Amino acid sequence: MSSPDSRNTYRFMDERPRLGQRVYVDSMASVSGAVELGDDVSIWPMAVLRGDVNRITVGARSNIQDGSILHVTHESAALPDGRPLLVGADVTVGHGVILHACTIGDRCLIGMGAVVMDGVVVEEDSLIAGGAVVTPGTVVPRGTLWRGNPARRSRDLTDKEISYQTYSAAHYVRLKDLYLARQA
Repeated sequence: MSSPDSRNTYRFMDERPRLGQRVYVDSMASVSGAVELGDDVSIWPMAVLRGDVNRITVGARSNIQDGSILHVTHESAALPDGRPLLVGADVTVGHGVILHACTIGDRCLIGMGAVVMDGVVVEEDSLIAGGAVVTPGTVVPRGTLWRGNPARRSRDLTDKEISYQTYSAAHYVRLKDLYLARQA
């Protein structure tokens, strides 16, 4: 992992972002503090990942699309360790998503404009529909679709839908490679 300081990755206090191999952070994105990005991660324009009061981890081949906000919860008497934000591998986070101090399992898709709040656990191979609001502490079981405000379980995903989520992550790896090639 490298620890760059550039115009869009910032140290906060003693913490600086750590980037895996072949990571793309768009020049209009902002990544600060205790943020770890796995190999082949892509961070698109206007996305903000702020690991200032706890840590953010984004797994390999995941993509954080335009205008998304990722943040964490600080330590307090009620929550002595605070709460980090953990995003698994092969995850697609759509445009304008808010992820706050939650856990997203591998191979999930978080639809455009969704909000996933503190303490939520989205298990592997799940889909949060665009515009859904997943309220604090909710557990989204593996392989399910949730939608609405507040989000509710809609149904189980089909094998075809689950395979699309892996395809989506792979597509964004190919796309970020094109952007990286233009920078070389």
